[in-house]
Amino acid sequence: MHAIVQYQEFFVNYLKAQSIDKEPKNLYEPIQYIVGLGGKRMRPVLTLMAAEVFNASYQEALPAAMAVEVFHNFSLVHDDIMDDAPLRRGNQTVHEKWDINTGILSGDAMLILAYQYFEQYEPIVFRDLAKLFSKTALEVCEGQQWDVDFETRNDVTIPEYLKMIEYKTAVLVAAAMKMGAIIAQTTPENGNLIYEFGLNLGLAFQLQDDYLDAFGNPETFGKQVGGDIIENKKTYLYLKAMELASASDKIALAELFASQLKDNTEKIEQVKAIFIRTSADVLTQETIEAYTLKAFATLDKMGIAPAKKEVLKAFGENLMKRKA
Repeated sequence: MHAIVQYQEFFVNYLKAQSIDKEPKNLYEPIQYIVGLGGKRMRPVLTLMAAEVFNASYQEALPAAMAVEVFHNFSLVHDDIMDDAPLRRGNQTVHEKWDINTGILSGDAMLILAYQYFEQYEPIVFRDLAKLFSKTALEVCEGQQWDVDFETRNDVTIPEYLKMIEYKTAVLVAAAMKMGAIIAQTTPENGNLIYEFGLNLGLAFQLQDDYLDAFGNPETFGKQVGGDIIENKKTYLYLKAMELASASDKIALAELFASQLKDNTEKIEQVKAIFIRTSADVLTQETIEAYTLKAFATLDKMGIAPAKKEVLKAFGENLMKRKA
């Protein structure tokens, strides 16, 4: 096993060797651009790590890790178009740098390229990877549609929200880990357990993102604190606050989330004050911890060495301590 920073380095070196310098330039240059923008590379790192957890070499998992990263970036390109987002990781989004049609077509090409990376595996492994990938890709699309649907609904429930983030975010984290298990050809039980570990960790990760969006440190968070509040997103914090708020706070919160202001500083502070008054902030943190502990519980059932269980647990703990 290696340190996370080493897996990141292994993956980035592999990524840099994947030259997509082909014609037409306007199809392939946006792909190189978005994939090269960086990020933590968390999902491909999980594929490499999971392969080694089950006694395969990380090198064997590099093509699958690349498929995961290309797919993740494909989803970001299309999400940015849907959100009309100007920036991604501090740089222009693909549709802003080129145009919307280029963003759509380059995104489509990325989905196909992701599948092509699985072709480097033997037929049985290829079949299992492609089957898992197809299921996951469709679930991500379903999660994205729910997210869009929720924007115009005022009756979203907490179970519905949790299902949405499970599909939009957590299933890809889970699949990234199970791909490592498939490549290592471990037992189906181990594969299912590492998937469950990733799924619960992915849920905790997204809830942590919701929390940090409101209560993170602007210097370390990496994006505007209060962005979800400005965009009137009905996150777990919002739904929990609405569930527990007094009648007057419910009205105030609903009115604030129906508003579009030029200066959002006051709006953010008022919403955060309601989150604190209702204990939605504390309860969100408790839910994050509950999903993290649920992930850790799967490690007890996994047929791997105790030292490897500790590596996975340490990764989960570090993820939950993040400030960005």
